Amino acid sequence: MREKNGFWDDVLHFLKEWTLPVAMLAGTVVYFIFALTPALDGIATVMGPIIDDIFPLFMFLILFVTFCKVDFHKMRPVGWHWWVGLFQVLFVAIIMGIILGLHVSGDRLILLEAVLTCIIGPCAAAAAVVTSKLGGDLEEMTTYTFLSNFLTAAMVPVCFPLIDPSVGMDFWRAFALILYKVCLVLVVPMLLAYIVKHFMHRLHQRIISIKDLSFYLWGFSLAIVTGTTVKNIVHADTTAWLLLGIAGMSLLLCLVQFAVGRYLGHFHQRAQEAGQALGQKNTNFAIWIAYTYLNPVSSVGPGCYILWQNIINSIEIYMAESKNDKDNHE
Repeated sequence: MREKNGFWDDVLHFLKEWTLPVAMLAGTVVYFIFALTPALDGIATVMGPIIDDIFPLFMFLILFVTFCKVDFHKMRPVGWHWWVGLFQVLFVAIIMGIILGLHVSGDRLILLEAVLTCIIGPCAAAAAVVTSKLGGDLEEMTTYTFLSNFLTAAMVPVCFPLIDPSVGMDFWRAFALILYKVCLVLVVPMLLAYIVKHFMHRLHQRIISIKDLSFYLWGFSLAIVTGTTVKNIVHADTTAWLLLGIAGMSLLLCLVQFAVGRYLGHFHQRAQEAGQALGQKNTNFAIWIAYTYLNPVSSVGPGCYILWQNIINSIEIYMAESKNDKDNHE
């Protein structure tokens, strides 16, 4: 019995340390099982719309649980917020300058559009979940998530019509549409969390007493996102070389944004928070704007970025927990 219990303890410990890569692997394997098994076509047809409906619910629950732990009185802009936002604008300006200045077209334009969506996308709402898991400042991270979404809402209507004038995007209508999506994803769960925290104390205590609840909910949702991402990559109507180029550029960009964010945050003793803020993107939003306003193939960029940023998150979490285990043993 000891050996058996020891084995399962090891399995649970492994799953806790590598929740994110296990979730990504599970999503990939499940997709290929359904894709390569004709007998499961009927189930896939039925489950597809259900999964599409479940995913927003999971994101809502993840943020609601996370916001239940936020001290709303501490939510205010701080120094590193402005520097990270400034560098996001600078990166967008560089890509826009290359596209417009060199009159890029064809596959090269698709490649740069994929890069642009990975930069212009706002900070992921789930970045607060990772930051909390790593022991960072949850309130500062949550505040920047809101600021980043407003920044993206301002940049998209300005930049995208310059790339493709046929888009005919009205600034204020596009701005309002993006803010509407932001309200559904961020504001509503925050308001609900505020109500629960201040007026439903018993429920609030039960929610925050479950350790890492939002993290494991996010891991489950990541499996869904990964399966969908792999499906989009497999069915992308383009050449393998372009897909490899987009995957490679998104990896390089992911590393650069995490590194620059950490460098900027170092000057404010917030390397962890600033790295997540600039590096971890709301890729679902980026995929949506790519499909809506740019060449649909460019959505492969943020699709690949999902994988890269969560591999980095997994390594960060593993290193942080290994350090904690070492400190506890000492």
